[in-house]
Amino acid sequence: MSGLAPGGGGPEVGGLRLEGVRAGYSDREVLHGIELSVAPGELLVVLGPSGSGKSTLLRVIAGLEPVTGGRVHLAGRDVTTWRSGRRNVSMVFQTYALFPHLTVRDNITFGLEVRGSRRVRAREAAVEAARAAGCADLLDRRPGQLSGGERQRVALARALVRRPDAFLLDEPLSNLDAELRVHTRTELRALHDRVGGTTVHVTHDQTEALTLGDRVAVLVDGRLEQVGEPEELWLRPATWFVARFLGSPAMNRLGPGSPLRPAEPAGRAPEELVVGVRPDGVRIGTGSAAFAGPVGTVRAVEVAGADVHVRVEVAGEELVARLPLARRPGVGEEVRVAVDPADVHVFDAATGQRVAS
Repeated sequence: MSGLAPGGGGPEVGGLRLEGVRAGYSDREVLHGIELSVAPGELLVVLGPSGSGKSTLLRVIAGLEPVTGGRVHLAGRDVTTWRSGRRNVSMVFQTYALFPHLTVRDNITFGLEVRGSRRVRAREAAVEAARAAGCADLLDRRPGQLSGGERQRVALARALVRRPDAFLLDEPLSNLDAELRVHTRTELRALHDRVGGTTVHVTHDQTEALTLGDRVAVLVDGRLEQVGEPEELWLRPATWFVARFLGSPAMNRLGPGSPLRPAEPAGRAPEELVVGVRPDGVRIGTGSAAFAGPVGTVRAVEVAGADVHVRVEVAGEELVARLPLARRPGVGEEVRVAVDPADVHVFDAATGQRVAS
């Protein structure tokens, strides 16, 4: 697959770097001083809720949106003022944007031919890109004859054929059904590992982000909350927003009066801190499996495959615990509840920042 390694200077020269990037409109700033580096050959996932600025960030990198401040560096070059056509990037859109009247082969080669590549050479490159993306057997079909997953592979092949300095993927899996999304996510990761290339993948799906990315950048309201490896974000979220945003069900908040809350750090009042624990860290004991701990009442039990999500009320506060299906208690049952202090996360109530532990 070395023939598909990015060219034009290539990400091996310098990857991607954003320095204090600001962007927006006359009446509203969308990105507020973004500082971000993507290493050569890295797959970075930008994760955030709708309206957080993810697509704007991608469009700034592609040159489709101008910056109002800061610099964009790609493959060792300052491309801040370069128009989109001059930047050596390939973008895969959520809608795939395939020409319905062209075959798969012609869709893949279209960009090369527009840029003056010889037709024979473009078609050879199309076959190689299609093989890499897993759609070489579809070259003579038209988009209307393809499934959603097949169209997504064609869009990836069209991006690969340019040998870009960066691949930009704008929620490319969001139009697929759940089963196909999981399968295609695995294919996409394997494709990146084979082909390489500096990649920025945008999504609002936390599972997609944590399973795909070498690193994940959490974006909210045009600001980066945290950038790190998936394990780091999960085990040591830097802010209360990241802690609540990652995980389903979301992290529980233990109020100042909760009997499950550990002792406060020296010099801090309970109201100054936000204390959280994930559902996996909430223990529930019944019958012979009971243990010391406050008594709670089960308010709801939600079956989620091999697990159940148990909503239990303790001292007027509702918590969610994740338990194996075989251990589910009954609604209305009284249970003992405990929390392992090692699973507790503490944040400053005023700033939302993690308190060192």
